[in-house]
Amino acid sequence: MKAQIQSSLFMVSEIKVSYQPKFRASERPKVIRSKDAYNILYNNLDHSRIEISEQFYILLLNRDNNVIGISEISSGGFSATVVDPKLIFGIALKSAAAGIILAHNHPSSNLQPSNQDLIVTKKLVEAGKLLDLQILDHLILSKYNYFSFGDEGLI
Repeated sequence: MKAQIQSSLFMVSEIKVSYQPKFRASERPKVIRSKDAYNILYNNLDHSRIEISEQFYILLLNRDNNVIGISEISSGGFSATVVDPKLIFGIALKSAAAGIILAHNHPSSNLQPSNQDLIVTKKLVEAGKLLDLQILDHLILSKYNYFSFGDEGLI
């Protein structure tokens, strides 16, 4: 019995981390200002959902602010979605991102950040500092425009 318990302690699953980019860094779009990030995000999102349900995305960037990729973090209801920092930073670390731009839509098209938006952003900025992963901006998207936390001095 003791040998069986002891051998089961060493039976664990192997975890592999893999990142396989499809494009060279020189071919990726570059984010210089918030409008660049908005255009990249907007052109890669499902427009049929932007006024129906709230979604949260991250735009992952390398050290030169070239886009590594976009990842949907969550999709929720009309007024909220779950933002899990472990998921955000897990994806960012696996993709070797140097910076992250947070983004979510407001189906109501009201671009003003809610108190919860401000709290979540502050929490993620602080967590990013611990991991040396800079949160460069947080965009609130609508079908026709956007709000940038960075442009407004909120990051």
